[in-house]
Amino acid sequence: MPEAPPPRIGILGGTFDPVHVGHLVAAVNVRYEMALDRVLLVVANEPWQKLEARPVTPALDRLALVEAAVSSCPGVEASAIEIDRGGPSYTADTVEELEGRHPGAELYLVIGADVAGTLDTWERIDELRGRLHLVVVNRPGAVIVDPTQLKGWDLSVVEIPDLEISSTDLRDRAATGRPLDFLVPVEAIRLLRERSLYVVEE
Repeated sequence: MPEAPPPRIGILGGTFDPVHVGHLVAAVNVRYEMALDRVLLVVANEPWQKLEARPVTPALDRLALVEAAVSSCPGVEASAIEIDRGGPSYTADTVEELEGRHPGAELYLVIGADVAGTLDTWERIDELRGRLHLVVVNRPGAVIVDPTQLKGWDLSVVEIPDLEISSTDLRDRAATGRPLDFLVPVEAIRLLRERSLYVVEE
């Protein structure tokens, strides 16, 4: 009996505060274009690059929203790996842990074109170059970062529909009771309302 090929796993990390349809569109398109077995939406425990900028919703609430959002999205899964580990969330640690859990797996790090030029600011990013595939998600007609800035990476670019969705706007919509329909998956909207997330206390 032939040996099963190694699993192909996408890693799409983020704060997901809140998760929205743009995240799912990116995940399903990357999964299709790169023929991945699954894509993990890795919820940051402490997003160290955002903590000083604004208050961040508790990690377990953000995880619950992602779990609700992907419940009807085959091949896309919520991952609590960074929450379970605790402390600041560094992609290098997450990749190392996933390599231990899935020996021989092909790992694909999925990022947006808007952050591709900032990779050199990530903690221990040089440890990952050459160890996994880098997938940059790009909008039609947008200019991605100069490929010379991504030298040494096994690089692919996946084009997705141009969805201009702002997490800041979504949090404001939730706080003021404005519609989130077709911006946030319906299962996540329901949970968000049940937990009264993003509601500003008087």
